[in-house]
Parts: sequence; C-alpha cells; structure tokens
Amino acid sequence: MAESFSEIGKIEAIDQLYRLSAYNPVSGLSYSSKGGSIITASRMYLEGPDFNLVYFPLKHLGYKCVVGVVGELYAALARPKLLNVILGVSAKLDLPQVKDLWMGITVAAKEHGFEAVNLDLQPSQNGLYVSMSATGETSALTGKRRMAAKSKDLICVSGALGAAFLGLQVLERGAKEFAEKGTQPDMSQYKMLVGDYLRPELEASVVERLEDVEIYPSYGYFVTRGLADTLKRLTRDSGLGAKVYADKIPFEGGSFQLGKELDLDPVSAAMNGGDDNRLLFVVPILHLEKFRREFQTFDIIGHLAQPEAGTVLVTPEGVEFPVKAQGWADENE
Repeated sequence: MAESFSEIGKIEAIDQLYRLSAYNPVSGLSYSSKGGSIITASRMYLEGPDFNLVYFPLKHLGYKCVVGVVGELYAALARPKLLNVILGVSAKLDLPQVKDLWMGITVAAKEHGFEAVNLDLQPSQNGLYVSMSATGETSALTGKRRMAAKSKDLICVSGALGAAFLGLQVLERGAKEFAEKGTQPDMSQYKMLVGDYLRPELEASVVERLEDVEIYPSYGYFVTRGLADTLKRLTRDSGLGAKVYADKIPFEGGSFQLGKELDLDPVSAAMNGGDDNRLLFVVPILHLEKFRREFQTFDIIGHLAQPEAGTVLVTPEGVEFPVKAQGWADENE
C-alpha cells in the first residue's frame, strides 16, 4: 500500500525525495555574483488551468515546470544557478506519485545545470500546484557587448510554434473520447505535437554557445503565450516595428493535418496559442551568416523595422496584417 503523508510526515517525505536525487537539502539559497547580473524567474502551475492529471504524466509535469522558468533565464542570457520548488500536495496524491513529480524536476534541474535545489511541501485543498523560482547569472561581458537593436535585425525562434497548443487539443480530444467510449485513443500520428506540450525541451548550452561565437542578442524572450504576445512586448521594449513572415514560421509535422481535423488554423495557433516554451532572440543583422551556421536549429522568421511599420504578420502574398496579442488565457475563454 502506498505511503500517505499523514503517516510519514513532511520532514521524512522531503528526506525521501532528496534521497532520490543528486541534490542535498539546503537551508537557504544564496551565492555571490562575479560581476554579472542576477536574473530571477518564477511561475506557478495549477492543476486545472495549467495541467490535467488525467493525461499528464507526473514525471513530464515536473520536467516541464523547470523548463518553464529556466527558459526565462536563457532569454536573459543567464546561466541557471539556484532553483526553489514548492509543491502544494492534495490528499489524492500519495508519496510515490510525488516522487515521480520530483524525479522529473531533478532530472531537468541537473540537465540545465542548477547548482542547488530547495524543496518545500505544503498541503493543498484544491489539487496539485507547483511553484518554481529560478535564479541565474549573466556573464560580466554580456551587458557590455549587447548592441542596441536596429531596424533589419533578425527575429529568430528556437523551434516549432503552435505545436504545444495543437498537442493539447489532441490530448483533450482523446480524454473526451475515453470518457464517452471507454476506449484508449490512438495518438501516435501526432506524437511530436503531444510531446511538445507534455515535455518541451530547451538546449541547455544555448547561452554558452552564444557567448563562444560572440553573438549577443539585443533582446531575448521566452515564448509561452503565443508569438503575437512576444512580438508586442518586443516592439514595446525596443521602440521599433517588427515584421514576421507567415511562410517562415516553423511548424511541427502534422500541424496542418490536425488543423484541418479540428478546424484550427496552425498560423493562428502559433500567433495566439500558448505553452510553446521557445526562445526568441533578436540577432544583429551583421551576424546573419554566423548565426545561420552556428544555430541551425533556430529559424529566422522576420526582422525589426522602423517604428511606423508597426507589428505585422506578412502573408506569402505580401499582405500585412497588424498583430493583435490575445494570449494563452483568451484561448480558453
């Protein structure tokens, strides 16, 4: 029979979780900066609005929660240092299930180079919640070598957009089918889309590689609420316009076939969907050839423009549509 938290207590539960990982318990998280900037990122994941345990494996959930904050550090060109985790556990979860969640967290933390991880457990009356707070540090040279953004600088993204939103639709459709018919749906055709939602991945060495080839993006963002939302933030922060080309946006295989089945436009999913967990960098145009050569997993989808150009999506026919940021939350309303 699975152990309950009431039987073993909070301290013993935390000790058991740490024994499963490569990390040791710490009483406080602090470190000294060596001349760079300290960057922090935090996010709360709530059962219901953010994930459904009917189809979300707990190991994948733990991994994804870490990616959700480490991406913010990478966008700021910061190396991960410290991770603080609070798990709000409801009575329906036993210790082995929480161990699965913790294993996903520590695997991702190790993969992305966190030096220490602090864990606390709290009771929850409204399902599981996962609170993440990450701290990282930029190098001393990053701020000095970043160039001011200019018109024609490149807008680049680290992978397919809209895939996570479409993968979520596959999972929701499957859950509905299972509830109505009692049969397990076949999702193999859309394995990549489902994977982009359940277990997104980021290159752990991206900051180091940018520094090695001396490419310092003028702006960096973590795309989690749709491309449109990120572009609006970029133009607000830079004071420039932005043009993104619809035929340059990368899509996961199966996106357009699924779009036909669900009557969803993959371009709209990329612009206004969410949970993509992709990096967007603005790279100086003078580094075009070097960036193409060194970062082949990135796609160049557009460029900055003069302020009067606004923020626009350009169709293959050359028609420009103003970008409106609806965001992830609006998709569920």
